[in-house]
Amino acid sequence: MSETLDKMLKSLRDQLEDLRTLPKENRPELQDEVVRIEEQLVQLEKTVYKSLDAWETFQLARKQDRPTTLDYIPFIFDEFTLLQGDRHYGEDSAIIGGLAFFEGQPVTVIGHQRGRDTKENIERNFGMPHPEGFRKALRLMQQANKFKRPIITFVDTKGAYPGAAAERRNQSEAISKNIFEMFGFTVPIITVVIGEGGSGGALALSVANRLLMLEHAVYSVISPEGAASILWKDAGKSKEAAESMKITAKDLYQLDIIDEVIPEVLGGAHQDTEHQAIMIKNHLSQQLKELSKLSFEELKEDRYKKYRQIGTFGQ
Repeated sequence: MSETLDKMLKSLRDQLEDLRTLPKENRPELQDEVVRIEEQLVQLEKTVYKSLDAWETFQLARKQDRPTTLDYIPFIFDEFTLLQGDRHYGEDSAIIGGLAFFEGQPVTVIGHQRGRDTKENIERNFGMPHPEGFRKALRLMQQANKFKRPIITFVDTKGAYPGAAAERRNQSEAISKNIFEMFGFTVPIITVVIGEGGSGGALALSVANRLLMLEHAVYSVISPEGAASILWKDAGKSKEAAESMKITAKDLYQLDIIDEVIPEVLGGAHQDTEHQAIMIKNHLSQQLKELSKLSFEELKEDRYKKYRQIGTFGQ
């Protein structure tokens, strides 16, 4: 989105908010102006958000006020109970998980969790998990598999934490073990990419029977900045990298990497978290109903075939 269009949208929203906060007795004569600005705003937002390029979509996926896993959970699940710790090293709040009910059915819910401000981001390591975060997720998934509970994961991370401490605790082993174990589970696994799905940090929670993405989310092996630095030795070419990498939901759906694109509310998910959550819930419900028809072995085979076909092309 260009800076000019962004400013226009912000200006219209501010005008609308100012008019709406006026005392009710002053509003009758301003009603026509409110309607006019509302219509103008809707049209402009439709134009802008339906024509975002890959780099603009990437920026929207990283938007600070974009809803997180914990923002969505209360609107999608009932009686969520948070579980903590990996039973090996400690707790990692960059990944949250626990038990809940989805339309009356017990499920296990796991997702990346970033912060809302600097303090919370530091506490949650900016949503970049350490090995204990992945091991906690695996512990909860193994528990779900044992008790035959479907697993629902939410992906929203720049990637696994690349620090020395994480490497000393065997970051790569933790990610690879999650991937390996998830292929063998005999329960339905559904993943929703709600923001940025980056590298192995995303893949460790997304070996699923069904992989869904929000309309303005992204999913990639590396960030555009990282790719540009490697390919051109110039992070300034991030926009070109984003376009060539095919990281948007639309591109990935066309490549048969994801199974479904979940539309976002006008202006992006951050405009109406509750409405967006309901849309996610509807898609989860449909997918879970379809997967529940498969046997335990069929669920494993379905997951295996899904990932075997990625990267293959017909003649």
